[in-house]
Amino acid sequence: MRRTKYLSVSVIFVMIITVTLCIMETLPNNLTTPTSAPAGATPSAATQVAGNLVQPGGAPNWGARTKTSGCQYTGGGKLPDPACTPGDLMMPLVTKDDICKSGYSSGVRDVPDSEKNAVYAEYGITKHTSGQYEVDHFVSLELGGSNDISNLFPEAASPKPGFHEKDKVENYLHDQVCSGAMTLQTAQIAIATNWLDVYNSMPSK
Repeated sequence: MRRTKYLSVSVIFVMIITVTLCIMETLPNNLTTPTSAPAGATPSAATQVAGNLVQPGGAPNWGARTKTSGCQYTGGGKLPDPACTPGDLMMPLVTKDDICKSGYSSGVRDVPDSEKNAVYAEYGITKHTSGQYEVDHFVSLELGGSNDISNLFPEAASPKPGFHEKDKVENYLHDQVCSGAMTLQTAQIAIATNWLDVYNSMPSK
């Protein structure tokens, strides 16, 4: 009798273990230990890089303005307000072959005085002397930038580095693209996120 009782208890115990194991095998994977994101995974949310809104994948949010007045410089006064001047590209998008043609920039430049005055007004500049500022293309024409106001900002000549030094960055990146050392997209992102970093890393200034 006692032996039969012990056998019954053992059978019940084995059945409990078996059922438990079956339940565990049927649980969905997302209830198990969580795994970390793959190395190099890009976050889905936009982030800030050097004061500029950057979408997943690294490209700035071209042409998307959220302010049209009260614009404030960033980067110690060297970079435009990303809400006013996020940068913009020529549409339809141009290619390396386009921008590397002689005379390309002069052929597409189209910024009337009315647009320049609007740019100064957005940044609160009511008066200036000749040569003090330049209404500059954030992404230069020679890198496929557009003439839209979202790609324009008043850039001072001094203190250095100013718009003269940014011209050197534009020429340097243009040369890098046309020589095949850099893609056009990489150059566009580099100048729109922080051209000062490019300037400081240039082999010669």
